Amino acid sequence: MQRWRGFETIPSGWGRSVVTIGVFDGVHRGHQAIIGHAVKRARDSGLQSVVMTFDPHPAEVVRPGSHPAVLTEPVRKAELIEALGVDALCVVPFTPAFSQLTPSEFVHDVLVESLHTASVVVGDNFRFGHRAAGDVELLESLGRTFGFTVEDAPLVAEDGLVFSSTYIRSCVDAGDVRAAAAALGRPHRLAGVVVRGDQRGRELGFPTANLMTHRYAAVPADGIYAAWLTRGGEKGVRLPASVSIGTNPTFSGRERRVEAYVLDFSGDLYGERVSLDFVALLREQRKYDAIEPLVAQIEADVAQTRVLLS
Repeated sequence: MQRWRGFETIPSGWGRSVVTIGVFDGVHRGHQAIIGHAVKRARDSGLQSVVMTFDPHPAEVVRPGSHPAVLTEPVRKAELIEALGVDALCVVPFTPAFSQLTPSEFVHDVLVESLHTASVVVGDNFRFGHRAAGDVELLESLGRTFGFTVEDAPLVAEDGLVFSSTYIRSCVDAGDVRAAAAALGRPHRLAGVVVRGDQRGRELGFPTANLMTHRYAAVPADGIYAAWLTRGGEKGVRLPASVSIGTNPTFSGRERRVEAYVLDFSGDLYGERVSLDFVALLREQRKYDAIEPLVAQIEADVAQTRVLLS
């Protein structure tokens, strides 16, 4: 898959293409359906497929301070999109100037002049242009003017529930990682670099990897989770882990942390970039009056994690 940052990096002579547009945070089952439809349409037409997405999130530019929690970091999102068979990924820097483009300017400057669009595939709730003034009906009208077709892919739903990034964020925020996984089509993933913590887990007999995550990362609700920790990238080693998210209330902690106890592991993870794929919420965070009941509960959490991940 070719990867472009900005329209100026599109190779000269790039032919006509089938384009789909969106933030695609999460690359969830609904996104997969839209992107997959674009890929199929391109192959059936003998054209190239292009996914156009944005960085930073448009919400942060239009309403500073409103950046939503991020379900997939840029590198991970690109990997997921590539796995769907896309020919090219165009990441557009979403600037204040870009946000001012009218719907007709967006279509002419971006879809026609830059991407030589033959067909556009979007969800039926697609909006574009300054103040989101354009909709699918306007896009179809502009397509007739500029010579491209528009296909609106229906939103993916299950039991009447439409899969969306907003819905998945709400699941993650509530700690319902099973529901998030059902909508994503895979476990929710949190990545970060292992940094030194208070060493309290080591003192208790359960040394943990303390993750420093992205500032906008979608971190699950405070609680104890069963998860898979992967080191060494996408094709690296996957290890079972019991993960604590919260402020360590037993020790009157104030800083919210993500700490993973890796089962049956005695190595050193400091400085490594690892990822956590959340499988299930085991329980909420609790404050204990003494160390002994805390250790007993951790032992029970580890045993439950072992069973869930076996």
